[in-house]
Amino acid sequence: MKALTRLVLLIVGAAVLLQLFFVLRIALMVVVDPQSTSFQRSEAWQILQSRGSLPWSQHWVAYPQIAGSLKRAVVASEDAGFMEHNGVEWESIQKAWQRNVKAEARAGRTDRPAKIYGGSTITQQLAKNLLLSGERSFLRKGQELLLTMLLELLLGKQRILEIYLNNVEWGQGVFGAEAAARHYFGKGAAQLTNAEAARLAAMLPQPKRFEKMPQSAYLVQRARTVMRYMPMVEIP
Repeated sequence: MKALTRLVLLIVGAAVLLQLFFVLRIALMVVVDPQSTSFQRSEAWQILQSRGSLPWSQHWVAYPQIAGSLKRAVVASEDAGFMEHNGVEWESIQKAWQRNVKAEARAGRTDRPAKIYGGSTITQQLAKNLLLSGERSFLRKGQELLLTMLLELLLGKQRILEIYLNNVEWGQGVFGAEAAARHYFGKGAAQLTNAEAARLAAMLPQPKRFEKMPQSAYLVQRARTVMRYMPMVEIP
């Protein structure tokens, strides 16, 4: 019984220390730009393993050096309620859960893998990519929600969007707004037009797919839709 009690205390202690580590990491991001994310490190390893080299492009730029058009486009495309919610859109999560249940039921009847639907806000995406692995489980989702709340509490909307735009994937080895603007349009992130910004936003969350399919009819139509909604969203 004593051994079991010690084991439980060790597990609880380790969990508390992990949360403290996350709090300190996020608090540091108030003044220090994160040099990489968990997702980027995982992608770098996979590219290196498959290609034997590491083509990589990422250039951090401050919030004012990112065109307002791109900020609006990404918010319109990924999280239209970004300025209103506290990091989590519970209704979207519930809808995604319901869709996943139905997808798993269909997969069970056809022996095909289920398509997983997400209901993540920009803050949740940042929490996941910054600090967590890509595994899917209830425990990891719970950790994601906790980190999301910490990001909102400690950083605020502008800093969250700044870090997100500087780290989000826009192609294989292409990360952040500045690298994406140079890669696709040969200009800096500050010079992006509304149409260019909408096209970049429309590539999310499947940038590697659309990098190979730049003339995709879906991409063109999605970019037009994003442009229509851009004036309607609020940005920090």
